[in-house]
Amino acid sequence: MRISELIERLGRTVFEAPFGAMSQAIGDSPEVAEIRIAVLDEVKKKIQRAGGKALFPYNIVRIVICTSAPDATVFERDFFRRFFEEEVRRSLARDSCRFPDDLRVEVRVASDESGDENHWLRIETLAQEIQPETSEPASTRRSARLMVIAGIPNKTEIQLQKTRVNIGRLVDVYKSAGLSRRNDLAFAEDNPINRTVSREHAHILHDKKTGEYRLFNDRWYTRGDKSENNCGLWIVRDGMGQEVHRDTRGTRLLAGDEIHLGKAVLKFQIK
Repeated sequence: MRISELIERLGRTVFEAPFGAMSQAIGDSPEVAEIRIAVLDEVKKKIQRAGGKALFPYNIVRIVICTSAPDATVFERDFFRRFFEEEVRRSLARDSCRFPDDLRVEVRVASDESGDENHWLRIETLAQEIQPETSEPASTRRSARLMVIAGIPNKTEIQLQKTRVNIGRLVDVYKSAGLSRRNDLAFAEDNPINRTVSREHAHILHDKKTGEYRLFNDRWYTRGDKSENNCGLWIVRDGMGQEVHRDTRGTRLLAGDEIHLGKAVLKFQIK
């Protein structure tokens, strides 16, 4: 359906719906169904497996409507955002898929310079830190950073300011469906050390409740593969090595820990 036709029909649905029956009217709208299907399809593509369980690691699903039509602002009304957010949460729950507590949907209207009304919808998934309205002062969070000891990544050090920080070989990791992941620290240069880092090697999560930083192994291997006996990720603490296997809990990082990704080495520092 052309975007101009959809907006015209959707406008009538919104403005002709009885007071208090807006959610029902939106849910029954065939125009909204087209967007709903596209959103849920994209969400399903981004579901990952961790420790044998389904996981949706993104906390923002962004619906971008590309059009220059002035009436398109109807999409930015809050009842649309709430409707799609409930649909995404229900879909993930039905699939027994874990997702962030702060998962939210954003609906944005962007100007369309191409003039192609048949390609007007874009769905984006992001992992970003969302500041709550009554958040604690920033000073209550202990600042942490990673220092590069071995290997040549895109940054010599990185501040851990986001809830999730990804580490891997490339900045952008693509799969058949498109962009799958963006690494904050990427070992893209071709050299012997960097080659030992996987495309999706690890990530670090900050737990707001405990204040802990936890390291997770994101590497994939098939059962029976020789790499099964080499998890490819470990920490060195007080002169002793500790493997970090792929699971849902991760490993707590302490000040001074060395993180070994193959032959690449990082040092975790926290104040």
